[in-house]
Amino acid sequence: MLCVSCSNMTTVRLCIFQTDYYYEYTECDSAGSRWRVAIPHNLGTCSALPTPTRGTDCSFSCAAGEFLEMSAQQCTTCAAGSYSLGSGVRFDQWDTIPAGFTSLATYMDPGPSGEESQACNSSSWTPQGVYLESSRDECTVSLVYAVHLEQQGSVSFSYQYPDNNIFFEFYVQNEQCQEMAQTDDQKWIKLTTNGEWDTHTVNLKSGTNILYWRTTGILVGGKMVKPVLLRNIQIEGVAYTSECFLCRPGWFSSAPGSSSCQPCPRNTSSHKGAASCTPCPDTQYSHEGWSQCKERPPCSEKDYFQIHTACDSEGKTQVMYRWVEPRICEENVTGAVALPPTGEREACPPCNPGYYNTDDSTCFPCPPGTHSDGTSVCEECPAGTEPVLGYEYKWWNVLPSNMKTSCFNVGNSKCDDMNGWEVAGDHIRSGAGGSDNDYLILNLHVPGFKLPTSLAGMTGTEFGRITFVFETICSADCELYFMMDVNRKSTTVVESWEGSKERQSYTHIMTRNASVSYTWAFQRTNQAQDVRRYISDVVILYSVSVTNVQDGVASACRACALLSQSSQRPGSCIPCPAGFYIDRDTNRCQECPSNTCLSGHHTYGEDACLPCGPGSKSNKEHSRCYSDCSFSHTEHNRTLTFDLSSLSPVASLTIGPSFTSKGTKYLHVFNVSLCGHQGTMAAVCTDNVTDIANKDMGSDSTQFVNSVDSFICQSTIIPADGRGFRMALASQSISLADTFLAENVCVFSSELIFLHLSSAENVCVFSLVCVCVCVCARSACPAGTCDGCTFHFLWESGSACPRCTQDDYHQIEGACKGGAQETLSVWNEPKLCIKGISLPAKSSAPCEAIALWLKVGVGGGAFLAVLLISLTCYFWKKNKRLEYKYSRLVMSANKECELPVADSCALAEGEEPEDDVVYSHKPSLLGKLRAIANKREGDSSESVQLKSSQSERWVWG
Repeated sequence: MLCVSCSNMTTVRLCIFQTDYYYEYTECDSAGSRWRVAIPHNLGTCSALPTPTRGTDCSFSCAAGEFLEMSAQQCTTCAAGSYSLGSGVRFDQWDTIPAGFTSLATYMDPGPSGEESQACNSSSWTPQGVYLESSRDECTVSLVYAVHLEQQGSVSFSYQYPDNNIFFEFYVQNEQCQEMAQTDDQKWIKLTTNGEWDTHTVNLKSGTNILYWRTTGILVGGKMVKPVLLRNIQIEGVAYTSECFLCRPGWFSSAPGSSSCQPCPRNTSSHKGAASCTPCPDTQYSHEGWSQCKERPPCSEKDYFQIHTACDSEGKTQVMYRWVEPRICEENVTGAVALPPTGEREACPPCNPGYYNTDDSTCFPCPPGTHSDGTSVCEECPAGTEPVLGYEYKWWNVLPSNMKTSCFNVGNSKCDDMNGWEVAGDHIRSGAGGSDNDYLILNLHVPGFKLPTSLAGMTGTEFGRITFVFETICSADCELYFMMDVNRKSTTVVESWEGSKERQSYTHIMTRNASVSYTWAFQRTNQAQDVRRYISDVVILYSVSVTNVQDGVASACRACALLSQSSQRPGSCIPCPAGFYIDRDTNRCQECPSNTCLSGHHTYGEDACLPCGPGSKSNKEHSRCYSDCSFSHTEHNRTLTFDLSSLSPVASLTIGPSFTSKGTKYLHVFNVSLCGHQGTMAAVCTDNVTDIANKDMGSDSTQFVNSVDSFICQSTIIPADGRGFRMALASQSISLADTFLAENVCVFSSELIFLHLSSAENVCVFSLVCVCVCVCARSACPAGTCDGCTFHFLWESGSACPRCTQDDYHQIEGACKGGAQETLSVWNEPKLCIKGISLPAKSSAPCEAIALWLKVGVGGGAFLAVLLISLTCYFWKKNKRLEYKYSRLVMSANKECELPVADSCALAEGEEPEDDVVYSHKPSLLGKLRAIANKREGDSSESVQLKSSQSERWVWG
């Protein structure tokens, strides 16, 4: 060993062994050249490194299966048990996050004081062995990898993205953290079917590229989102690879110069860098890609399942039991369960409707134009009828020819050759599968839809419907998905059910004629486990029916409209025009009465024309009831007329903001089409993330995926400023009301309220309340609904007031001035009307200075005065008579001369005297006074002439 010794210096040995250093290339210069330099593994341990030498050209690269041996600067073949991509790198082992990758969790919403939230510190991408799993919460989590490319290259990766409640984007930045130009198709990742892997590829420029895989979950409603899965990330363009990569445990490459490794077959295993796989002992087993073998457990009830055999020539079937494949249990050990014996032979179930039974107990579809209920031979439809085409499966002795079943697992392929579902006579049920987290898939293909002749002229939106009856029996977190693939574009989850569900029916309506594949996928648990625990968890499908199927079979016939006898083809079926029904007596087309709506799947008889609800009318085609923005209501002998035309444009109502458990702000936005538009459902809600991801799809698919047309629809909006997105994100767009039921008016707290009712497909009722001036208690539930079925909206608008009538104003008369009087009309307060009649103009009428009441008072006073005078005169005269009679009575009592004796002392009341007093002359007032005085003194007397009925006359002197 050579050493150099100097005073006050440390002794350093010379770097003479190749294990002391390694080679690397310098950065390429402007001429595209570089140098190879030696770098010690540990700085300061040795000196005198090899002299730098000129390296290969910067564009130099090795082929796949080779690596660049830096000592000789030549491409060398990789040994068995390893692989190389040549000018690229691949990451397909995810036991840990590989070197160079970083998982960053961020939260764009600061705290109340501006501090960063700590709620996302635990969120990250998680390695799961064969794939990488994204975070399941609403935190924004980025997987970052930086790579320097010497030439233009690309990055590709396999992924699963089944849930649009999580946003998944991929973008690239340069060394200045500037985002590279990308199209929307490159940035936003497409959705995939549950269990299906897709590949995404993006071209990269030379130089430094920083790759970002970013996810953000939307946990609205408390339902957990399904994570994004990544695997097989491959980057091309790194110019050279200085070493080969060893195959991971459970994989192998048998030949030198391999570009990839293969998984070990079942019942074999391997260590890291293996060139071959080692078989397991007989008492052990392994699945594909396992790194070690495990002991076989004793067989139990969870290791077998039952099936029904196909019908034999005698029309018999029987129950049989089979081991779950691949079989991993051992039945010849203590405590093992044996396979049950085969069951007794029993009669096969009948054929499904539309099929007939042959002599060998095989079911075949009825010929076109005929029908059968499955138990009898096929018969032609009678005249005036047509076959009802479709699929109706309720007997499951064999799987129908247009259905197929499969099994799929995200992390392995051990169930790829298994049946996902098994027929069982009166139902079909999920199979055993290979693992509890397998996807058990059942697929039904429908080539298209064809309306019956009697419905071909209708303008409705229903082309067909699928209805199925199912039940789930689960002890864990099982889930059943019902999915739809339109025109083989993209599979979309229509509905899903978690946990055990009682036997129930579900119906989905097709609104466009297209080729459709319906899929049922059942997963017992989403947790990967080697041990089978939930084999008894099953889903049972009892029946499936699809209507109006192109090239379907017929189980019955329906009446159709006939041509007239005068036509060239009398008795042939013809389509009725839109809005017409088939008359039961004549089988001719008759138009529905006004303001009735024709049922989409029933046109026979006038009862198919359903009356529209109060305040609504039908469109011209009688396909839908709607409000024309005009409505009348009579109450307390008063008719209220509403004109809502100003509310006909689609309005948006926002509820919120609300916040998730980790603080994500979101809003519920409702688009409402209240009236008008000739019954068109003008409210549209769009999922803009899904729209971007499926931009390259045809319009057929986007109709099912991207937007929802309805009278009332709902979207969940995350504001752009809430999470740092460049635009507001809309998701979870659903229809809340697609059928207009009625309008009504009620009185609440002395205020007029306009109530608009509509209904959705699943018989939910929704209320839209429009008020003039009203204070109402809002719903206690932040989403506008407490049960997900009944929604209440408070829409305050003066336009919801009734039209003004004569009852809404009163008149005020002014004083009479200058012989004229003015009349002014004013609205009643508070004013609760709009539009309608206008206030009458100010009017003027002639008048007199003396008011009528004064004239009546004066006239009445004059009449009373005359009456009083008349009564005074009457009583005065009567008093004079009484005075006279009294004086006669007094005089006859004091008279000394002989006079006739009075019979009585006075006259009775009302008795008229027989003698009348006749004055010889009318005395004056002075004379009367004098006569009275004389009478008292006895010196004189007044001469009074008496007129008697007798002949005598008495004269007083």
